[in-house]
Amino acid sequence: MSKREPIALVTGFAPFGGESVNPSQLIAQALHGQTIAGHRVVGATLPTEFASSLLVLNDLLKRHRPALVLAVGQAGGRAEISLERIAVNLIDARIPDNAGAQPIDIAVVENAPNAYFSTLPLKAMLAGLQDAGIPAVLSHSAGTFVCNQVFFGLAHALQTRRKRVRGGFVHVPYLPEQAAHHPGAPSLTLAVLIKAVQLCLQVALTTTTDAHYAAGTTH
Repeated sequence: MSKREPIALVTGFAPFGGESVNPSQLIAQALHGQTIAGHRVVGATLPTEFASSLLVLNDLLKRHRPALVLAVGQAGGRAEISLERIAVNLIDARIPDNAGAQPIDIAVVENAPNAYFSTLPLKAMLAGLQDAGIPAVLSHSAGTFVCNQVFFGLAHALQTRRKRVRGGFVHVPYLPEQAAHHPGAPSLTLAVLIKAVQLCLQVALTTTTDAHYAAGTTH
């Protein structure tokens, strides 16, 4: 019997907030079936809904048993690829999700830690992106909407049930066609976003010890 090919799971989200597209979904679709660092990429779309996003994510984890998980989401208004460091155990929805739900000040997971850190080599990923000329930063807030919920739910699942699996979250800016409807909003092309996530996967799958250098912020 041949050895099972290891899997890297990449998730994106369905469009939300009145947008007709979501770059994270397009990235996951584009990478699906690719092989990166000896891992077959499985790309999947999560619903932008509080009630069902983690149900779908947990089903994907159970079905594919990935070696690494990179969740991707849209952060309209940000100018760079944001490598998220911290997931917080809080939902405080400024807008309704795609099912019309708008929970306020509740936990993602009851009786769980207040926060989790990403287990991906974020500073090595940051250096790789910047060396490739792709604007990128370390981010210390993934918000309090469905993106953060998925980040926290993923981290909790990996910590409690799949400790050998590494995972984390990346936010990407608007696409140019989205930014055209938001005057002054920055954007990156889909080609650049796909290249960025490919590079993130390449670095994460080949780096066991993260880089160590100052990349924090003063405010």
